[in-house]
Amino acid sequence: MPDRAQGRWHGPRAWVLCAAVVVLGTVAIAGCGLGAGTAPKSVSLLVTHDFGSQVVHTWSAPEVKGEETVMGLLMRNAHVATKYGGGFVQSIDGSSGGSVAGEPEDWFYYVNGVQAPKGAAETKLDPGDHVWWDLHDWSQTDSIPAVVGSYPEPFLNGVGGKRWPVRVECSDSASEPCATVDERLRALGVLAAQAAIGPGEEPEALHVLVGPWSAVAADPAAHEIESGPRASGVYARPSANGRTLAVLDERGSVVRTLGAGAGLVAATRRGEEAPVWVVTGTSESGVELAAKSFDQSALAHRFALALAPHGEHLPLPAPVPGSAAAASGASATATAASAASGE
Repeated sequence: MPDRAQGRWHGPRAWVLCAAVVVLGTVAIAGCGLGAGTAPKSVSLLVTHDFGSQVVHTWSAPEVKGEETVMGLLMRNAHVATKYGGGFVQSIDGSSGGSVAGEPEDWFYYVNGVQAPKGAAETKLDPGDHVWWDLHDWSQTDSIPAVVGSYPEPFLNGVGGKRWPVRVECSDSASEPCATVDERLRALGVLAAQAAIGPGEEPEALHVLVGPWSAVAADPAAHEIESGPRASGVYARPSANGRTLAVLDERGSVVRTLGAGAGLVAATRRGEEAPVWVVTGTSESGVELAAKSFDQSALAHRFALALAPHGEHLPLPAPVPGSAAAASGASATATAASAASGE
C-alpha cells in the first residue's frame, strides 16, 4: 500500500476507513460510522483546489443526518470516488488526486482550521463544525497542522467538541494591533486572557501571538515557522532577525522577499496541543497590517496570509508562476485588498 504518495492510514489525508460501494465512479455511503442520533447543527462544508485558491463548492447548510462523520457529510453532498478498496478519496466532484508536473497532489481535510489526526470516517461532526477539503501539492509537506481560512474557527467551537481557552499574547499590550485582535475576538463573543509573549506554556490554550517577528519567535511553536513548511506547515520563512519575510510557493521556492512593513497571519500546531496563531510582521507597521487582516473577509479560504508593505494580500503558499492558480489567486487577492481598504 503506498505510504507518502497516497497517505497513511492514520494520517491527516483523505483515508476513508469504511466500507464503500463504488457505482459509476461515485461512492454510496455504507458503513461510514453513521448513526441514528441527532444531527449536528450549523455545520458547513467547503471544497477547494490549490490551497484554497479555487473554490469548487461551498455549502452553508449541507445535508446532515444522524450522528454524521466528516466522510459521511462529504459523501452525502458531493460526488466522491475512492481507490484502494474504498479506503482513499481519489476525487471529489470529478477533481482527482495523483501527479501534476511530476509532483504529488491529493485531497486533505481540516475541521475548524485544524488538520485532523485520523481518517475522515472516524472523525465525528460536532455542532458548528466547518469542514474544509482541499486538493493540493504536498511535495514539501504532508502535514499542514493548522490554517487560518476557517476563521472565526477554531476560536468559536474548537475541535472535537472541545473549546480551548484563548490567550492573546502581545509584545506590547498597549499597542493598537493588540487592541485590534482583542476587539475582533470580543466581537465574536470570545473573551481572551491577555499576557506577554512567553515560552509556549499552557498547551491547552489557543494562543494568538501579536507583535514583530523578533518578539513572536520566542514561542517554540511559532519559531518553527522560520524553518519553512516542513517544520510548521506555513509557506513563509521569516529571517532570524525578523527584518525580512520570504514568501514561498507550493514547491518551497522563494517567489518574493518582503522587507520592512510586511505582515503575516498564520497558524501552526505542535502535536496535540492547541494551535498557535501569529499576527506578526517585519516591523510595527507590518504588525498593524496583519492585525487589520485578522478577520473573516481577509482570511477566508487562506492557508496563511502575507501582507506586502502597502497592504497587498499574498495568499500562502504563493501559486507557481504561470499556473491557473496564479491567475485565480491574483484576482482573489485584488478583491480581498479592496475589501480590506474599504473600496
